[in-house]
Amino acid sequence: MKANPKMPKPPRTFDEFSETFPSLRKAWDILGDAAKEGPLDDRTARLIKLGVAIGAMREGAVHSSSRKALALGVTTEELNQVVALASSIIGMPSSVAVWTWLRDSTAKK
Repeated sequence: MKANPKMPKPPRTFDEFSETFPSLRKAWDILGDAAKEGPLDDRTARLIKLGVAIGAMREGAVHSSSRKALALGVTTEELNQVVALASSIIGMPSSVAVWTWLRDSTAKK
């Protein structure tokens, strides 16, 4: 898979994992490429992936999706709206937790 120049470099741990498990990395890349097939643009798809990560309470995926969303030009306000949209589903304590995870990414912006 060709690297998108807009996307931030993955964390070193991800690269080390990929070196240790090259077949898993290859499968992951194939899955990612297959998921891109369809009418959604990159920005919309990234916001959906962020929403799924939030709903699943996956901190690493929230960090990754928010970093990638920012690289695609998504604003902090738009990221915050995704938290607001999820809040009635995931509840207040989870919303606060997710919002702190987003702050980690937006603070580095």
